[in-house]
Amino acid sequence: MNKHWSDDLPKNACKKAVIWARTQESTQQAWDACERGDWMLWLLARWNADRKKLVLAACECARLALKYVPKGEKRPLRAIETTERWAKGQATLKEVKSAAAAAYAAYAAYLVTPAYIAYAAYAAYAAYAAAIAYAAGAANAVADAAAAATTISSTACDSLLLEEAKIVRKYFPKYPKSRKAR
Repeated sequence: MNKHWSDDLPKNACKKAVIWARTQESTQQAWDACERGDWMLWLLARWNADRKKLVLAACECARLALKYVPKGEKRPLRAIETTERWAKGQATLKEVKSAAAAAYAAYAAYLVTPAYIAYAAYAAYAAYAAAIAYAAGAANAVADAAAAATTISSTACDSLLLEEAKIVRKYFPKYPKSRKAR
């Protein structure tokens, strides 16, 4: 039996992602065609991606959710900005952790708001988790953000995921060559 490149995906990859990957002829073709930024961030978090670039990509993706945050709520934005500053060597991990906790508290405060604040909070946490090299946490938070986005509407969710994919490709135009799992 001929081996397909998707056989090298991590064993705990999303079943839908693996099924989709089997339809793609090559790794680069899949990377170029992927419309799911959450899948791409998940893969980068698990493979040996440049950590600071990954954090900046996650932060830019998290910014997409800010339009869903209630007016006057600044905690998710502060978490994203603090994490971006960390990636540029201008903030400590302690500051990032504190800002991420505040963003998550904003989510808890707005549980009655359908998904909007949840997406921003999870996305901010994903950036933080990537910053501390907690790959599993980053990937899980990205998945949670995507799940929160699905309750917005399937059209809005698809649009967010496609925008995320474009952002990820901006930072990582080539399929990651190093497949050493973290």
